[in-house]
Amino acid sequence: MKKILIIRFSSFGDIVQALSVTKHIKEMYPNAVLDWLTKTEFGDLPAHSPYVDNIITLNKKNGLFGLLKLSFELRSNSYDLIYDAHSNLRSFIIKIIVKTFNPKSSVITRSKERWKRVLLFNFKKNKFPRPYRGMISYCEPLELNSASDLIQDWNFNDKTIKNVQEKTYLNNDDYIVMAPSAAWEMKRWPVDHWKKLANELGDFPIYFVGGPQDNFIEEIIDKNNKNIINVAGKLNLIESSYLVSKAKLVVSADTGIIHVADLLGVNGLSLIGPTAFGFSTNKNIRTLEFDLPCRPCSKDGRGKCERDIYQECMVNISVEKVKVQAINILRS
Repeated sequence: MKKILIIRFSSFGDIVQALSVTKHIKEMYPNAVLDWLTKTEFGDLPAHSPYVDNIITLNKKNGLFGLLKLSFELRSNSYDLIYDAHSNLRSFIIKIIVKTFNPKSSVITRSKERWKRVLLFNFKKNKFPRPYRGMISYCEPLELNSASDLIQDWNFNDKTIKNVQEKTYLNNDDYIVMAPSAAWEMKRWPVDHWKKLANELGDFPIYFVGGPQDNFIEEIIDKNNKNIINVAGKLNLIESSYLVSKAKLVVSADTGIIHVADLLGVNGLSLIGPTAFGFSTNKNIRTLEFDLPCRPCSKDGRGKCERDIYQECMVNISVEKVKVQAINILRS
């Protein structure tokens, strides 16, 4: 293997989990050049992995013409292996064109196992592994040893480190990162739970991360506790990842932040409710959940809750249970 292409366009959490394969690939083929194809807005993410050599980006705004242009540009790279870790129409077009001009290229595609999804979400028949661990699902098509160490370090540049220090006044390694937001409301832990947990762990500096749209985080913050700091909207994804990399503990629902902690070997608590595919892989992450016969009911948190108690699976993950686990980690 001299040249390898991995395709994963989005999203943040999926790219992070897919990056778990890069370490093993480089161990198997240390002299291979490893290219990563993703959307323009996520280009900086795989660039921080020491095992990725080149980043190729697709600007979605350029439409079909841009996709075809990029596909024909890639044909000259003579890839020995193309790993389609996304499996959608865009990746299919790229594979077909590149393979046509390089018939000796091997192509491996990670299946989305759509028939299993239909059985699970329409007929409540779960044929997926329990729990479903995303990193392992990316390793298996390549026949990589997913039971071995998947943890890796990222190369954060001086600019990122300086920005985080300036925006957070970071001067203490014994801090907690909490990520209360999620793309879909159903997989969010209740705001009151977050508020209570933060207050009870308030002896440690706590940074709340999120996007600029996550205004609800202000409801969590106790203005009288100077140890609880809201940096939502102030840090980009890479800066948030650096903050996670230095944390003593990360507490998050099924989000990209917990997958960053998982991949970088940072201790974390993962609060899992309705989703089917958000489970972490490495031993540094502990999963907290409340079992119900309706779980999992959603691929990623979209949809409606049919329980009498809305979000019962999340509500019943008690603050006390999370606090006990958090203190055990913080004291270790």
